[in-house]
Amino acid sequence: MSAHQSPKNTPDFESRLPPPEAREAALYEKLSALGITWKTHAHGPVFTVEEARSLKGVLPGTHTKNLFLKDKKDGLFLVSTREDVRVDLNALARLLNRPRFSFGAPELLLETLRIAPGAVTPFSLMNDRDARVRAVFDAGMLVHDSINFHPLRNDRTTAISASDLMRFARDTHHELLVLALP
Repeated sequence: MSAHQSPKNTPDFESRLPPPEAREAALYEKLSALGITWKTHAHGPVFTVEEARSLKGVLPGTHTKNLFLKDKKDGLFLVSTREDVRVDLNALARLLNRPRFSFGAPELLLETLRIAPGAVTPFSLMNDRDARVRAVFDAGMLVHDSINFHPLRNDRTTAISASDLMRFARDTHHELLVLALP
């Protein structure tokens, strides 16, 4: 979920995507094909990390946030981290030797990851068949046994192990960086 994306943007984008059930089913098909186990919990739609915090006591596992970023040279990044990590975008750009970051526009998110604002997730890498987006995973997130992400819709949360997340990401053939985020 990106901080600048709001529920007001979502209905228009949702209408331009396959139905949520079809997106979710495609993800589970891919996870099954890779021999990955998961557990999904249904809940009301959440669009921001603040809204998702209400689920923290209800859903086990590490809760996350996901940022869709664009640099000044049109490089695209999906940053996944623990929900409580405050990401310094300028420091991250320096660490990656990239020009300044900004949040990627909802249209660009739809075009590349085929996901609506408010449902950003590393699982959407499977939709970026041209591998335009680089994935950046927080090393601190990957030390936990169970990590929670949206399963291509924001009214569900899917828990997956860190090793299975890495296997999934590698299978999408994206550049994958694991970093201690600044």
